[in-house]
Amino acid sequence: MHLKILLVATIAAFGAASAQDSPNCRSSCGNVSISFPFGSGKGCYHSPDFLVNCSESNGEQIPYFRSSNIVISNMSTISESEVEIEMFVAHDCYNESGQAGRNRPLLELSSFRISAKNKFIVIGCDTYGYFNGIRGNDSDIRTGCDSTCGRNSTLTNGSCSGVGCCEVAVPEGLRYVEMNLGSYNNHLNIWDFNPCSYGFFVEEGKFNFSTTYLANFESKKMLMLLDWAIGKVTCEEAKGRADFLCTGYSECDKKYTGPGYRCSCREGYEGNPYVNCTDINECEIGKHDCKYECVNIEGNHTCTCPKGYSGDGTKSGTGCTAEQSTFIKIVAGISTSAIFLLIFVAWLYLILKKRKFILLREKFFKQNGGIMLQQRISGDGAAHDQAKVFTIEELKRATNNYDESRIIGKGGYGTVYKGILADSRIVAIKKSKLADQTQAQIEQFINEVVILSQINHRNVVKLIGCCLETEIPLLVYEFIPNGTLSDHIHNKGKSAITWDIRLRIATETAEALSYLHSAASVPIIHRDVKPMNILLDDNYVAKVADFGASKLIPVDQIELATMVQGTLGYLDPEYLQTNQLTDKSDVYSFGVVLVELLTGRKALSFDRPEEERNLAMYFMYSLKEGRLFQALDERLQQDDVPSEIIQVSRLAERCLRIKGDERPTMKEVAIELEGILASMIQKHPWVQSSSNEHEGEYLLKEPNNYYESTDGGIVSNASSSTFDSISKLTMLPIAGGR
Repeated sequence: MHLKILLVATIAAFGAASAQDSPNCRSSCGNVSISFPFGSGKGCYHSPDFLVNCSESNGEQIPYFRSSNIVISNMSTISESEVEIEMFVAHDCYNESGQAGRNRPLLELSSFRISAKNKFIVIGCDTYGYFNGIRGNDSDIRTGCDSTCGRNSTLTNGSCSGVGCCEVAVPEGLRYVEMNLGSYNNHLNIWDFNPCSYGFFVEEGKFNFSTTYLANFESKKMLMLLDWAIGKVTCEEAKGRADFLCTGYSECDKKYTGPGYRCSCREGYEGNPYVNCTDINECEIGKHDCKYECVNIEGNHTCTCPKGYSGDGTKSGTGCTAEQSTFIKIVAGISTSAIFLLIFVAWLYLILKKRKFILLREKFFKQNGGIMLQQRISGDGAAHDQAKVFTIEELKRATNNYDESRIIGKGGYGTVYKGILADSRIVAIKKSKLADQTQAQIEQFINEVVILSQINHRNVVKLIGCCLETEIPLLVYEFIPNGTLSDHIHNKGKSAITWDIRLRIATETAEALSYLHSAASVPIIHRDVKPMNILLDDNYVAKVADFGASKLIPVDQIELATMVQGTLGYLDPEYLQTNQLTDKSDVYSFGVVLVELLTGRKALSFDRPEEERNLAMYFMYSLKEGRLFQALDERLQQDDVPSEIIQVSRLAERCLRIKGDERPTMKEVAIELEGILASMIQKHPWVQSSSNEHEGEYLLKEPNNYYESTDGGIVSNASSSTFDSISKLTMLPIAGGR
């Protein structure tokens, strides 16, 4: 059931001044001030859009928009063109058996727009929410987020992190919005403490999440900001009309570009620009630049000099200059002392500047975790002298003072520059975004330095050094020239890489992860394995990169309890449920990478049909139903699928198993891929072996026994299926994914 809020723009044919003079016009309603073009009472407002209906109940005055039940909670100053309202909360509730009852408000605005100062909030432990909107004459805008948590999830009050509550920004200028809520599993497993999903718009900074909201929230009304303007035509088009409001000492607001128009008082005037702008007495309120005497004039002021002086009289201009004879006496009196003072100040300035520079470098070194890095290095007991500590001057020269033409990558982590060192080595310099300097960000930065300093493997990107002398810390890596694996399998502008290269990349990546898990001095779990973090050199040799989210695992532990971190589509479902990180979490993520190499599809995409949005689930379903041929990358499909593709598909299926104990180790994965690669090289060109004929026939068989589902999709009639709708898949937006 939809609640419709209609604010229809109809221009009123009466003047602003007469509307304000009417004795029926209120100046306030309750605690809310009312200023034209808004008004309460007949003839008090510019158009029906700006009617404020002041209702009195039990001695209390409550302002409403027109005859609706939308309460106005505040009207900011007219110059800001904003109105704060109490907005309804959409909800999607379920009973114990999973049946739903919904209330999803629909907003359709005319002279008003939803302010970009709002946030769209979604609350629930089995919830996804999004909104469709229209901006101007644009096509639909659609955005939203997912909020999930289990019975044993750690829930905290405060901001929306994606566990129990999530949020997204609101685009500017929306004039129509429809909110939509949904549940992956109809709240069946969490109904006792979270029977409903909730969604709403709220002014940024005016909502703090509480875990009690999961039980009941629908009675709440949230504060939301609306922007407004006059009419639908531009200021230039409205100037010839009788109801044009920017008159007298008022003019069109040049900073506003529409739709509609806004007024502002001319410079030197103040007041309500839609009614009357009055002169500002700058001299009286002290808003002037006069050195001696200020004289107010209409819309401005002038400065004068006392007798015996001349000039414009301002502090920032020529000021007031004494007569020639007086000037000479003054200069003669202070010239000698001024010279000595100038020499002393220059000497003191040089000393202080040098000291300040030294202190600033020390401050940045501590601020960027220099002491923490020293402690970690000494505590590890490993050799770290291969990582060089660069000075800021060296890296400025290497990047031509961080010229924009040297930028080779940007993202949530920061910016990467291409640099040339003094010894002619080409490097990649990573400047992280640490503007807030939180402890977690510093620890993540130091974590990456320590981990990469310990690693020496041909398939792991090498850390050359770091710089901690600047406000933004920097890491210096070997330069990998051929981009990321993601670029080569998802960018249609690049030529497709062949199956033998894909298999070699997979083998090299598996060898690198196997090294991290079992051959490094301290086992390392990467925690963010994905094609974006696999770099390729000119010979398509794989280099595993980006260890900002990685964890060192003590040798006496096989798992580690951590806050879930990673990238949607690659996250281990067992890790999501238990928060227990193991090396099998990397195995699952690598399984998704194998599937991307086989299919050429992204791990998660809402542009695909619902049953294909989650690549891992779709691939497992395709294997189950014998439809591997349809899932493969069209650039790899042949009349006969090579046996190596079938073997890799089976390996990917084992990596993607829900239980970590049922997955192989990365060492087993690497050994199996090495064997597949060696076999392919021996019998190249590929020939389907007889030993795989039965298996290939099973994987490629035509599907049968389907029936049409209630939502119009096609579902297998088999007794069991690995695939399930994405609405049943537990997903969690994780901060820090890159």
